[in-house]
Amino acid sequence: MALFACLFFLLLTAHNAAAAPHHGPAAHDYRDALTKSILFFEGQRSGKLPPSQRVSWRKDSGLSDGSSIKVDLTGGYYDAGDNVKFGFPLAFSATMLAWSVLEFGGMMKGELQHARDAVRWGSDYLLKATAHPDTVYVQVGDASKDHACWERPEDMDTPRTVYKVDPSTPGSDVAAETAAALAAASLVFRKSDPAYSSRLVARAKRVFEFADKHRGTYSTKLSAYVCPYYCSYSGYQDELLWGAAWLHRATKSPTYLSYIKVNGQLLGADEQDNTFGWDNKHAGARILLSKAFLVQKVGALQEYKGHADSFICSMVPGTPTDQTQYTKGGLLFKLSDSNMQYVTSSSFLLLTYAKYLVSAKKTVSCGGAVVTPQRLRAIARRQVNYLLGSNPMGMSYMVGYGAKYPRKLHHRASSLPSVAAHPGKIGCSQGFTGLYSGVANPNVHVGAVVGGPNQNDQFPDQRNDYEHSEPATYINAPLVGALAYLAHSSGQL
Repeated sequence: MALFACLFFLLLTAHNAAAAPHHGPAAHDYRDALTKSILFFEGQRSGKLPPSQRVSWRKDSGLSDGSSIKVDLTGGYYDAGDNVKFGFPLAFSATMLAWSVLEFGGMMKGELQHARDAVRWGSDYLLKATAHPDTVYVQVGDASKDHACWERPEDMDTPRTVYKVDPSTPGSDVAAETAAALAAASLVFRKSDPAYSSRLVARAKRVFEFADKHRGTYSTKLSAYVCPYYCSYSGYQDELLWGAAWLHRATKSPTYLSYIKVNGQLLGADEQDNTFGWDNKHAGARILLSKAFLVQKVGALQEYKGHADSFICSMVPGTPTDQTQYTKGGLLFKLSDSNMQYVTSSSFLLLTYAKYLVSAKKTVSCGGAVVTPQRLRAIARRQVNYLLGSNPMGMSYMVGYGAKYPRKLHHRASSLPSVAAHPGKIGCSQGFTGLYSGVANPNVHVGAVVGGPNQNDQFPDQRNDYEHSEPATYINAPLVGALAYLAHSSGQL
């Protein structure tokens, strides 16, 4: 009998090893990765850079943004490897950075101030973009003309056209996401800067009211300018629920709880869409609202525990509810274009939900299988480890972390000589020599996380391959929180 048990154990161990392949070191320097994941945002800054700027190969840019309509729209972030300020992903990145700080900022130690600075760079810009009532300025830069050039942001001479949503051109999606970002940021600064926090939450209320009153998808009327880059494919209902959830958390006002109770089903609270990112916020809203029930005991939101469970269960391998595709190397795989954004956002939600479950002393039932918070944390850690180098290629997908990482980022400023190295202007078409050059980018964009490998765990590291080689603010924003948790739980912070 003992021999049988021993053989059974060996077989089970072999099966588990096959089901969960491990590559490279099991542990990583999460603290170093956290530092770098935040530093990345300084390399994405637009506007007048402060004396505290640490990414020295970037200089001031976009200093006349908004001047064509006599509005100050300087500042903010370039979304990825181009020089356009797209308000929809910018606002989502700001929301997720703030959420990272709210859940895991207490674990960040010396990085907390840098993380707050990154949040504030975004929220300062969103205050400018919402300065006029019933209006949100949602984009600066003609995307098609910007993409026809390969030039440094410091040199750009493409049209800095401003696009907006207002009552005649509604955009509930981008407006409600902007309200969510302002509300989330208000919580980040509630104790450290109460006056700023009050400004943010007051603006968030006003912008949400506009989003709700004038309903419509922003890419309906602005399609020629925002598509195919950041079309709102999932509609605006998810952002209204997400925005209301953030305002409920920021204000504790019964107004928003009532709004969620009355409108939740109409806004898709129980839809089974399990992809969380800059376009679709349903999964994030479910996790966020479940906190109110699990931790703060708001009974009216009990159904969101069930909605959150169904999303979480879709990602747990080996359960009857698992709907997620993983590569052979173990990477969560949603889409070929910038897949790493779903890896980081899903990992963040797993760790955040695990935190709420621990607080409430609860578990999740996935088709009869009991899933513990520890199991959710293990799934998230596995994804972050893959990103940092525990993968078949032994490749870190964060620039500047580890010995082997992407050298040919699809990123204009990183791929062209810095202003210090080449003070003369590099023109629109002249810069394409940088795009097609086979050498490594001259400016190492430390902390940038690229779109990642393909479904076969392969990564060619080619600059023209934007699907896999382009970094983005919304890839890094949720990763900041995940790395803070992992660094802390590993005793590194």
